This record gives sequence, C-alpha cells and structure tokens, in this order.
Amino acid sequence: MAAPLVLVHGHPFDHTMWNPQIEAFSPARRVIAPDLRGYGASPEAPPVTVFEQFAQDVVTLLDDLGVETFVLAGLSMGGQIAMDCYRQFPDRVRGLVLADTFPAAETPEGVRTRHAMADRLLEEGMHGYADEVLEKMVAPTAAPRVKAHVHRMMTATRPESAAAALRARAARPDYRELLTRVTVPALVVVGADDEYTPVSDAEAMHTALPDSTLHVVRGAAHMPNLERPEEFNEALGKFLAGIDRSGG
Repeated sequence: MAAPLVLVHGHPFDHTMWNPQIEAFSPARRVIAPDLRGYGASPEAPPVTVFEQFAQDVVTLLDDLGVETFVLAGLSMGGQIAMDCYRQFPDRVRGLVLADTFPAAETPEGVRTRHAMADRLLEEGMHGYADEVLEKMVAPTAAPRVKAHVHRMMTATRPESAAAALRARAARPDYRELLTRVTVPALVVVGADDEYTPVSDAEAMHTALPDSTLHVVRGAAHMPNLERPEEFNEALGKFLAGIDRSGG
C-alpha cells in the first residue's frame, strides 16, 4: 500500500510551493500539504513562538485526518520542522525527505540576523524582502512563471506570522545528533546552486543519516522542487517506491 506523503513548506511560502509534487503523486497516494500556522490560508491562530509547535501542529492535523504513519518531506524551514516531527513522533514517520535544509542550531550571528529581519518585516512588510531574495530562492535562470510564483507566495505571507516564525526559528533545537539516530530511510535533496543551504550541508546530513540517499539537482537554487520538478519528482518517486516495497 502506498504510504501517505506529507509535504511541509518552507518560509515564507505556503503549500502551493509543492504544486508539482501534489500533481505528480496524488493520483497514486494520499498527499497532504498543509499551510503552516500563519501562512497561506491557515486559520487565524496565535503565531508560533516556539519552533516545536510547528511539528505539533502538523501531527495534530494528521491525527484529525486519521493518518497514523507517513513519509514526511520538508524543504528549508519545512525540513527543520520535519526533523522536529521525527524528534517528537519518531514512530509515526516511515521515511524522511530533507530538501535544501540544515540541522544545526542557529549561530549567535544568525540569531541576531533573524531577529533583525523580523523587526524589518514588521516595519516594512514583505515586498522589499521578496524583491531582494527572489534570485537566491530560485536560480536566475528559473522560468519566469516559477519566479512569479515564488515572489507571490512571499509577498502574500503575513508579516506578523513571518516575524514570529523567524524568532522561533532563531531558538530552534540542534538536530545534528538526532540525525545519527534516525532509523528510517532518508532522502537528502539540494539545489547545486543553493546559497542558503549549500551542497556541503546536504553532504553532511547524508553522512550523518544511517540510511540515506543524496541527490543534487543541477541548475537549481533553494527550491529545486519548483525549479526542476521533473528531476526532483523522479528522485522522490524512487524513494517512495522503496518505502512502499519495504512496507516500513
């Protein structure tokens, strides 16, 4: 039986960043791609102030949907949420997909940077930030429609939610030791030109994980699932097929 696939988006995006994967995989398996608290069309709720709450929200939703075990995929902040889900609920996760993310806790400089950005977003809104980082989120050679989609997601995010998530993310746990104890198969994916989470970060996760596959997507930056969806989906499809065959 095909394992349900749960897709956790990054910051400051929403579930539509996974549209190519939802389209590709939903005919054959249950695909669940929620909007995180404060993002997209998520219900109004107090902002997340403790990072672990994102993982608890995801699992609460899956409980409501009657999904007991699942393959969990996350990109960027979503990958860190996926790691926290595994930390809190390891028996629920059948496979782990970590895309363009990293496991280390924030550095002191990073903490200051995230708090400063949170202050800026509250003061200025999302548009200036989105303009500045667009061609780091996706490669300059990305299709115009992909750039437009990414920019639209960023500018649609509520500044209050984005700021709260940045502050929570600044205080998130360190997951590096956790990765060495992961007992399920893992797939690590990264864009070859990702400046936020370079290939070296992906290689380190691949080395730490006991049972993992590493896939580097050429010609992509921080969002290879949107920039090179066919290649990303091929790697994810092979991984899911292995999970299904194993019945793990």
